[in-house]
Amino acid sequence: MHGEYKVPGGKLVVVDVEAEGGVLRHVRVAGDFFLEPDEALDAVNGALEGAPADTGAAGLAARIDAALPEGTVMYGLTSEGVGIAVRRALAHATDWTDYDWQLVHEGPQSPALHMALDEVLTAEVAAGRRPPTLRVWEWGAPAVIIGSFQSLRNEVDPEGAARHGIEVVRRISGGGAMFVEPGNTITYSLSVPESLVQGLSFQDSYAYLDDWVLGALGDMGIRAWYQPLNDIATEQGKIAGAAQKRVVGPHGGPGAVLHHVTMSYDIDADKMLQVLRIGREKLSDKGTKSAKKRVDPLRRQTGLAREAVIARMIDSFRGRYGLSEGKVTDDELARARELARTKFGSAEWTARVP
Repeated sequence: MHGEYKVPGGKLVVVDVEAEGGVLRHVRVAGDFFLEPDEALDAVNGALEGAPADTGAAGLAARIDAALPEGTVMYGLTSEGVGIAVRRALAHATDWTDYDWQLVHEGPQSPALHMALDEVLTAEVAAGRRPPTLRVWEWGAPAVIIGSFQSLRNEVDPEGAARHGIEVVRRISGGGAMFVEPGNTITYSLSVPESLVQGLSFQDSYAYLDDWVLGALGDMGIRAWYQPLNDIATEQGKIAGAAQKRVVGPHGGPGAVLHHVTMSYDIDADKMLQVLRIGREKLSDKGTKSAKKRVDPLRRQTGLAREAVIARMIDSFRGRYGLSEGKVTDDELARARELARTKFGSAEWTARVP
């Protein structure tokens, strides 16, 4: 069995392993990481040899740490990363390059239709009728998007939203509220087969699916990192938030994962504060005193036009994994429009947690 895992911000770890009699055998760890001294690699392989095959990534990492020679230096590599690569091998996980990725980047859509497209396209990936897809959104109207489990009244000031013409919609994934305006926001979705994140914990899957965009930001001169559980941050502040939803496949079979990210290209902080109810507790755990300082827009950090930032992100993804031009099919669009009408545009769904 073969497993691969790119350590977030680090290097690729490759593991070939067999499971015999409930234990790991013939373990071979490789990759483009740096490791000193040379004998440390033998220690890593030896620590994994004979480990119970059901040992979690943390347990495998502990075995590795206990076996490493004193003074071992790892660069681009972590013990936990090796453990995750082992778990992915045992779970028969797939890799980004195993797929023919499709890009969907179409004209502005209504907020409710965007919510519906996420659900429909991810269900199509789960059913095997659509390839893994990167969808870049264009917003047709300003909106607040609240998480699946958030209280509508706790998150949104209805008077502020009405005054500024802000539509409120609820998405299918968890997480916090997002304030978006056309031209000021960069949003994208990844609809991927569940096998791509096999062997990863829920938290690790966020870092794994965000890694490509960290590289794209780095190419634009922004040193960004994944900040658990679902933020992308820089030294100047948060620039993006992610959310996920797992979709079950047909007849309970292998499913798909929806991973979507909203990035602040620019932001009208005063308007945001009039629309969102942002409590002191939420701010305190970010180590800030002002909501205006929580998000630092990409416009200021890159000096690039929004369209240029998006183009560079797409080019970075294509350079890593390949990416062909695609579109939403007529059938997918019809189903999404119906969902937007009956579900995402309905008061019952939006206020399902009042």
